[in-house]
Amino acid sequence: MGEIAALLRIGTEQEPALLGRLADEALAMAEHFTGQALIVRDVTERVRADGDWHRLMATPVRSIALATTPGNAIDIDAAGDGWVKLARGAAPLAVSYQAGLATSWAELPAGLRGGIARLAAHRFDARDDDQVPPAAVAALWRPWRRMRIAASAPAP
Repeated sequence: MGEIAALLRIGTEQEPALLGRLADEALAMAEHFTGQALIVRDVTERVRADGDWHRLMATPVRSIALATTPGNAIDIDAAGDGWVKLARGAAPLAVSYQAGLATSWAELPAGLRGGIARLAAHRFDARDDDQVPPAAVAALWRPWRRMRIAASAPAP
């Protein structure tokens, strides 16, 4: 919130709940735009047990927790996508994993942090209008944007 308050030239003690909510919204918008989890978090996802590889939704994946049993496999590819294969005929399973680009706000790349702070500051200033967010926000986030064309399984 300090970076947002600095852009607005106000203290963090002024409307802290609103600044916090706007920061959370801006972070969520950045994650949606980039297609990545920006701050590391625990994720649980149900995976079908059909013997095929399934890409995990959140990325970049840091670790996958899966009991090692015959027919089950995990992989994290060079792009940070997590893959899980469950033995055919087994029950669907909730797979737990960690995904995120950085472990904290301070570790996020400067461009991502700057875009999030600018968007939150813009939304603070324009909360009574329907102004379009500054183009600088997308320009700061664009290098981190990941787009998926098709879901192909990792190489064996």
